[in-house]
Amino acid sequence: MVNVRAQSIEAVVRQVLAERGGTKAAGTASPAAAGFPAGTQTAVPVSPAPAAGAAAAPQAPAKPGAAEQMDFWQKANTARPQTQEPQHLSEQLSADLRQMKDSTTARICIGRAGPRLATRALLALRADHAAARDAVMSDVDEALLERLGLFSIQTLCESRGQHLTRPDLGRQFSAEALAEVQAKCKQKPQVQVYLSDGLNALAINENAENFWEALKDGLALRNIDVGTPFFVKYGRVPAMDHLAEALQPEIICVLIGERPGLGGNQSMSAYICYRPTVGMPESRRTVLSNIHKEGTPAVEAGAYAAELLEIILREKRSGVDLKL
Repeated sequence: MVNVRAQSIEAVVRQVLAERGGTKAAGTASPAAAGFPAGTQTAVPVSPAPAAGAAAAPQAPAKPGAAEQMDFWQKANTARPQTQEPQHLSEQLSADLRQMKDSTTARICIGRAGPRLATRALLALRADHAAARDAVMSDVDEALLERLGLFSIQTLCESRGQHLTRPDLGRQFSAEALAEVQAKCKQKPQVQVYLSDGLNALAINENAENFWEALKDGLALRNIDVGTPFFVKYGRVPAMDHLAEALQPEIICVLIGERPGLGGNQSMSAYICYRPTVGMPESRRTVLSNIHKEGTPAVEAGAYAAELLEIILREKRSGVDLKL
């Protein structure tokens, strides 16, 4: 069966190329006239003019078969310039805009194919979306918890699905979990630090160890008393308020995986609060965000966090009340 749509498109393309080629007698159409860059070789045939004095015989419209159609489109595709970006986009990008594009993972100046995303951009988008889903559904590596010597407790969430759909349960603990924390942890330290998977366990696997080692060394140099670290599974940020009421530290700090975006799936944050209480406003929290290899490296963030915790202890305030 002849593909009528492809045949009609081919006819239009031939007509446009012939019109742009002017009255060229025979051979191939001019690449520049056909809309291709200078130097591009095209292979679109132009019908030769009839011999002088010869009567023009009526001809039926050609009905190319599948092989001829495929040959036509292969030649047309070969004639197109092969560049990493769409040609119109490459030509239009200014130096400043290209520098901006190269300096961010944001999707800017990615080009399009008609009303749709270009194929390269679409495939990258789908790959990043799949990576984000993997981060949300992953678990913290048990080997990491063993290396850091952390015991584990769990919020009221019973599964990953419940953790995603019931954030209120991820902010609370059972009486047994709180009793375990009180039994195993130092009471009333200056700083209490713990880890939680949050919405991105991969971020904890990637960044928490380096951050914790740098933070621990920085706090030791400042002679700051640190409580017993541990891990909270299926945790949300406000869970720190219940833990603070149970352990009574001056400052509590949670290292938690952030919701992954399409520009990266390994971002961790450190939420810090001076003497938090359950039900307090979120504005009392100080946060160090974008802790990952393409943002603030974990070692650098840990060293800065030690300095910040010293300031909070001295000023006795955090969040919007802390003036740095």
